[in-house]
Amino acid sequence: MAHNGDTPLNEPVLAYAPDSAERATLELELARQTTAECEVPLWLGGSRKKGGSSVEIRAPHQHTQILGHAAQATSKDVERAILIALEARQTWGKMPLLERAQIFLKAADLLSGPFRARINAATMLGQSKTVYQAEIDAAAELIDFFRFNVAFAEKLEESALISPEGTRNWLEMRPLDGFVYAVSPFNFTSIAGNLPCAPALMGNTVVWKPSGLAPLSAQVIMELLQAAGLPDGVINLIQGDPAAISTQVLASPSFAGLHFTGGTSVFQALWKQVAINLDRYVGFPRMVGETGGKDFIFAHPSAELESLAVAIVRGAFEYQGQKCSAASRIYVPKSLELPLKQRLVELISEIRVGDVRDFKNFMGAVIGKSAFDRISEYQRLAAGDPSCQILAGGGADASIGYFVQPTLVQTQDPRHRLMSEEIFGPVATLFVYADDRFEQALEICDQTSPYALTGAIFAQDRAAVAQASAALRFSAGNFYINDKPTGAVVGQQPFGGARRSGTNDKAGSALNLLRWVSPRAIKENFNPPRDWRYPFMG
Repeated sequence: MAHNGDTPLNEPVLAYAPDSAERATLELELARQTTAECEVPLWLGGSRKKGGSSVEIRAPHQHTQILGHAAQATSKDVERAILIALEARQTWGKMPLLERAQIFLKAADLLSGPFRARINAATMLGQSKTVYQAEIDAAAELIDFFRFNVAFAEKLEESALISPEGTRNWLEMRPLDGFVYAVSPFNFTSIAGNLPCAPALMGNTVVWKPSGLAPLSAQVIMELLQAAGLPDGVINLIQGDPAAISTQVLASPSFAGLHFTGGTSVFQALWKQVAINLDRYVGFPRMVGETGGKDFIFAHPSAELESLAVAIVRGAFEYQGQKCSAASRIYVPKSLELPLKQRLVELISEIRVGDVRDFKNFMGAVIGKSAFDRISEYQRLAAGDPSCQILAGGGADASIGYFVQPTLVQTQDPRHRLMSEEIFGPVATLFVYADDRFEQALEICDQTSPYALTGAIFAQDRAAVAQASAALRFSAGNFYINDKPTGAVVGQQPFGGARRSGTNDKAGSALNLLRWVSPRAIKENFNPPRDWRYPFMG
């Protein structure tokens, strides 16, 4: 897609229907990546490095399948990455935005074309995403991030200031004074690409630590950026022991900002490290984080049953519930309880779970053994608690892959652990409230969870929509009316939440890009005064 300065269009999502060209291309790429064990190196400037050791990369849905080996960084590698980033900053930060932008626009075009099957296949195999979940994430959303960020950045640079006669005032969008540390999660390839690339677009250089659970797609992102012409050293990829790497990076006096998506406890720990090191930094670092969620769907008695049921199934179980936005707690009025439960059980019984290379499967595996064990423990909690009833699912099997059944639970306790703790898996819990207790149930929804990422209200009654929107104003940074609470689109629903869900800096908007610049206001006076005295002194 050519960029002409106007707001770009969102990348079309391909269907991968049987006998389609894109499906045939992807199936060939899946076969190639399945059989070709790859070596995933560190990227330090212009060199790919093996690191001090390596770890196996296994497919979550077939954990005997070795997909490759990922290099692990030593402390010297981390030190080298920081030095290279600081060296590259000298030239990259001076490059005009127009020139930087062309690189990311080219990356978008390459990803829309020859890199599409590669990144989707890597995401499917390494992160166990179905073809649709990979397409909307690794391809479409990352393309959108590249294109829309360029459009947002250009508008920021055009910000006009008032210039009275005889003067000229303007803003210079400088990069931060140091390097940015990007820490990305396993669950979204698009986020993994955006976390280092958004600061880089604004002139920063980056040390990027992708999730150790998603090295294959991170490798494709680096290859994509290299093919697009990104200069060596602008983004340096290191992987290995997360705690050791972060401790070393955050100790650098040149650390200028953190771009993070991941667990709340990890973000809190990183913020505390930054606070401890604050005296040694050149400036006050920018801390941008998107963390956990305990996202809700709230149904009013006027809700339309079928759309509500579909939203719950899709919102809770797509990508095995491993989305920070996944629907995890459901509030249902008594008048809808029986028909909704019946419909949900019917829909869930139709869901197929298995290897993502079988396109008939709606769900793949959870990301690894620790995730499988944690989610299974919540299933056991539901099965053993007399205040809970498992309505559907409840099983799990790790014999071939880390497969967890889509699980629907009903609880009598609206403040149960299943209603308040982030599970990050395919477990949704339903609470039934009395129809005449709508206002009180909204209050419970607002106060039950420490998170405030996404949420949805389902109602045909417009007054009820307005009431819920007001009552839940601070309960979700992304709020949906008659739609599931997942699937934010760049340029349409900028994403982020507050409370314990992060700093709400809205990825996919100009608000996020503003965090990666340190503006300089410049005034030029064409007719400076030549007398130090003011008129009032006469």
